[in-house]
Amino acid sequence: MSTYLTILGFNSAIPTVNTSPTSQLLEMEERHFLIDCGEGTQVQLRKAKARFSKINHIFISHLHGDHCFGLPGLIASFRLLGREMPLHVYGPKGIKKMLETIFTITETHRGFEVVYHELSGSNSEKIYEDSRVEVYTIPLNHRIYCNGYLFKEKPKDRHLNMAEIAKYSEIETCDYHNIKAGKDFVLSDGFVLKNEKLTLDPAPQVSYAFCSDTKYLESVIPIIKNVTVLYHESTFLHDLKEMADYTGHATAREAAIIAKKAEVGKLILGHFSNRYNDLTVFTDEAREIFPNTYLPKALEVVKIL
Repeated sequence: MSTYLTILGFNSAIPTVNTSPTSQLLEMEERHFLIDCGEGTQVQLRKAKARFSKINHIFISHLHGDHCFGLPGLIASFRLLGREMPLHVYGPKGIKKMLETIFTITETHRGFEVVYHELSGSNSEKIYEDSRVEVYTIPLNHRIYCNGYLFKEKPKDRHLNMAEIAKYSEIETCDYHNIKAGKDFVLSDGFVLKNEKLTLDPAPQVSYAFCSDTKYLESVIPIIKNVTVLYHESTFLHDLKEMADYTGHATAREAAIIAKKAEVGKLILGHFSNRYNDLTVFTDEAREIFPNTYLPKALEVVKIL
């Protein structure tokens, strides 16, 4: 089962005619996770033909407007579309007060439960888990409290080697579950068939790391080590590093250094300052350090694995 990332928006600060603020839709193991929700996100979701009813978990990195101002409108639309399922919202402490104040003042009656998971920790922590997926925070260093998010598939069962299994009439269909789970099989004469003979390696685990607004921060490296794909903000080029530090952002060069040190599979840059018209300068800078670097495209669907 493949994992897909839809880039809904990737620019910083201000929406433009052709670009939208940060928002992404991650489809992993049949779960649909919305990551950040800048202004206009629900329009981008419609353009992407995403099914609103599939989105049950929304992860907000921080409470700057270009990452969360689309959220009240999206939740209001959920209600107008007749949503009944609970919606889980993960974000910094204060996100409940922000949203509930808006809903109270505007007399927005939802008709479904919003479950808030407010974050305030300074260490990486597991904030979501089900039978197939885990989500961890990635503490970042911005002007206000901010987290990235790490999405990881759980280890998968091994594949049955049916050509080998067919040689043994004692192995029945009811034994397949245990074999896929990694157990050996004992024949009636006591001979042990090793699991590695009866199975093939499972599909590799997929992981995706979203590093929102942050200064260069090496403490993220052990958290995101060897992820399949990393998104890392790169608001400026490195000649404006002083401005990047002052505003709590990273440069394309710094994002590439993080990707290289973390040995990630692929790097996607984003959150570009509107001062840049030609965004290829970001990949030019980053690829000198980490060649497998790419620019996002609006509504692009990236197959992670």
